[in-house]
Amino acid sequence: MFRRLIPALYLSLIATQALAQSDIPVETPVENPEAAPEQILVVGQRPGPGLWKVTKDDHVLWVFGTYAPLPKNMEWRSQKVESIVAKSQEVITEPSAQLGMGWFRSLTVLPFMIGVENNPDGKVLSDLLPPGTHARWLALRKRYLKDDDDFERKRPLFAAGTLTDKAMAAAGLSKRLHLDEKITEIARQNKVKVTSTKVDMELDSPIKTVREFKKTPLEDVACFTKTIERLETDLDALRARANAWAKGDIEGIRALDFSEQESACLNAIQNSKIMQERGFGGIDTKMRAAWIGAAEKALASNKTTFALLHLKHILAKDGYLAELQAKGYSVEQPE
Repeated sequence: MFRRLIPALYLSLIATQALAQSDIPVETPVENPEAAPEQILVVGQRPGPGLWKVTKDDHVLWVFGTYAPLPKNMEWRSQKVESIVAKSQEVITEPSAQLGMGWFRSLTVLPFMIGVENNPDGKVLSDLLPPGTHARWLALRKRYLKDDDDFERKRPLFAAGTLTDKAMAAAGLSKRLHLDEKITEIARQNKVKVTSTKVDMELDSPIKTVREFKKTPLEDVACFTKTIERLETDLDALRARANAWAKGDIEGIRALDFSEQESACLNAIQNSKIMQERGFGGIDTKMRAAWIGAAEKALASNKTTFALLHLKHILAKDGYLAELQAKGYSVEQPE
């Protein structure tokens, strides 16, 4: 989500990771104990899921459901999507958030970023985690992180993010296929207007914020614990979801739910004292309002609009498309 060369604050990267790791919350997970774990990930060109169709009178908003992680050896390609994007009057990007301060101010902050990942007061993970959780972490650290003791000084949130990235890579998965960039490029090649739904949150005192962050504990043990649980039990399910997205199997994605880790990690950021004091809480609410607003404006103005949206916001009972439907728009699922 964040495209600045130097992020305003490393917090923003972690918030992005928490959002990007989100899974599909469903009302009743479907259990299939007889299903064999997916050990082979799809490769080659894959189209992903079909498009959701939102209409008002004769105006259409086509919505493409994004997801991560996906098979790292897969190449996304959909002629149908490319054709619709080329014929649209507007493309709406996936909702995102960014803490910012400008290029020159960011340079002044860089020296103060040293140690920002570490726990305050010299604490280590064994001081913060229950003994059983720490033992499970050590086993995964040895497996995915070369058993480096330097990770013991990291905040649980940062350690969890690095561990997740390494475990995903080992499982043949990647969060960096950049589908949004590919679709945006198709739009620009066809001179289609691109509307960003990024929420910018400017820091007035970035150096002070960094200093305070380095001294302030986060309520991130729950995020860490849920990450450990996810990596111990959910890697096969993550691979199954990745394959389901690549094949366009929406029901396959619905059937595999593991959303508690995402919520715990996001809450560690947006409910933190620093974010709340600066009015940056409720990140997800602000992103939702930005995307819904852009979608309604486009539906009022354009014959055809194309939009990107994470599958969790599409499929959730109280998701973005459910809100549009409640407002009187017609919503059709892909066949």
